Amino acid sequence: MLEISGQAPKFCDGVSRRNFLRIGALGAGITLADMLRLQAAQGTAVKPTRAKSAIMIYLPGGPSHMDMYDLKPDAPSEYRGEFNPIKTNVAGVSICEHFALQAKMWDKFSCIRSVIGSNEHSDSTVTTGYSENLNRTANHPSFGSVVSKIRGTGEGESVPPFVSLRGMSRGTEPGYLGIAHRPFTPSGQGQANLKLASGVTTERLNERKDLLTGMDDLRRDIDASGTMAGLDSFNQRAIEMVTSGTVRNALDLQKVDSKTRERYKGVESFLSARRLIEAGVGCVTLSIGGWDTHSNNFSSLKKQLPQVDRAVTNLIQDLHDLGMADDVVTVMWGEFGRTPKVNMSSGRDHWPAVMSAMIAGGGLKMGQAIGSSSARGETPKDRPYTIPQVLSTIYQAIGIDPSKTFPNGNGRPMYILDDRDPVRELI
Repeated sequence: MLEISGQAPKFCDGVSRRNFLRIGALGAGITLADMLRLQAAQGTAVKPTRAKSAIMIYLPGGPSHMDMYDLKPDAPSEYRGEFNPIKTNVAGVSICEHFALQAKMWDKFSCIRSVIGSNEHSDSTVTTGYSENLNRTANHPSFGSVVSKIRGTGEGESVPPFVSLRGMSRGTEPGYLGIAHRPFTPSGQGQANLKLASGVTTERLNERKDLLTGMDDLRRDIDASGTMAGLDSFNQRAIEMVTSGTVRNALDLQKVDSKTRERYKGVESFLSARRLIEAGVGCVTLSIGGWDTHSNNFSSLKKQLPQVDRAVTNLIQDLHDLGMADDVVTVMWGEFGRTPKVNMSSGRDHWPAVMSAMIAGGGLKMGQAIGSSSARGETPKDRPYTIPQVLSTIYQAIGIDPSKTFPNGNGRPMYILDDRDPVRELI
């Protein structure tokens, strides 16, 4: 059994969100073959046509809306903070001076300045549309797991439908959709699991496959549910997924030219996300930085904002250059904003009343700043939107109906989202 562990970031609530996944290796525990078999048993393994994809960029800890996309230069100094707005290449839209690269190509971006945030540190909220506290019992699935459920892994496909570059957390869990729709997580030792172990030849791998077939014959004999039927073909597909090299090649950034690697230096996960999407993954989620800035907000953001700016502009420009801009929707946000008034430690605290979200691509309408907050950035002033409404927009952008239902653990049909009205300015 392979254990893949990511980072264990701690926020001010003291809770460790350890990213954790266990993957069985060809016959032990929950194997890749088991996941493929479960998908087919649930009626999801239908080979799709080339569909639209999503990249979900999560800024854990709650980024400051007042210092990124919603600056207030006319507010009192204790509200507006240290940063100044700069004009973008779209008339009437200004963003933070530390987002200079985005400003030059804002016609390829939009932001929503009137999103109502979550009242908790919650990886779950922006990926499921429901709070983490609710999901401890309701177990709503993450966005990527829904993509996996609906699109599955088609016959002969060598890529998983959902990849998490930020490890496993409640925000990436499949909930009541079942373990077959967990993300593939290449962090830690995961990438090593995509190639043959040292000393294992293709011939030896085939011998192991034959041994597994014999073992599975016995497992089928004692399995009353019938879910073991066809396991041989799924083992073959699992082995093909591991040995085909598609995902391994996408994650091997040494195969990328040196100029591109240099552009993404220090933010390599954004390049990995782009290459996974190119390889056919339906949803990639990643995170960058820590944004729980109760103190030293401005000194921290002076370092982090330019890094994020370079990462996201490289990603979006590359998608345009590759002709994929309309086929990939990208969203970047956290779980809440931060207090408009700067505290005594030069920080900003939690502020769920309003936050901002950046969105790009997917055939949506770009070059906008949608909605606004009040003069001091305290509440939505107009066009308030909820987190589920933003998710609904992303679902629709990639061709998934957010009103679709799936049975939960009790067999009750559950909507993907309850609040499904989209951000109409983007449609």
